[in-house]
Amino acid sequence: DVRLVESGGGLAQAGGSLTLSCVVSGITFHDYAVGWFRQAPGKEHEGVSCIVNEDGSTHYADSVKGRFTISRDDAKNLLYLQMNSLKPEDTGVYYCYALFLGVENWGQGTQVTVSS
Repeated sequence: DVRLVESGGGLAQAGGSLTLSCVVSGITFHDYAVGWFRQAPGKEHEGVSCIVNEDGSTHYADSVKGRFTISRDDAKNLLYLQMNSLKPEDTGVYYCYALFLGVENWGQGTQVTVSS
């Protein structure tokens, strides 16, 4: 079975940092494009960042550019999201995903709360 499990969420102060991790099992990880979405209260699901597996290129939402860094460790089947200079508007549930040939796999989410 495919399984994605996020960790690293929690409470941070504005200006602080958190690092999210996502461990993936049940797939050939390096074949998959991977990334992070978030769901904030009262807001639409937002794509935060992704890594395209074909060329390793990374992409970020404008709202997190320069503050967040996505990375992957294919040897360990791990996906990371380093979040710096956190803002209260970064609060939400963060989900990792893995995408291959149109099939999406999602984690259960991890809560990030940023206090002002």
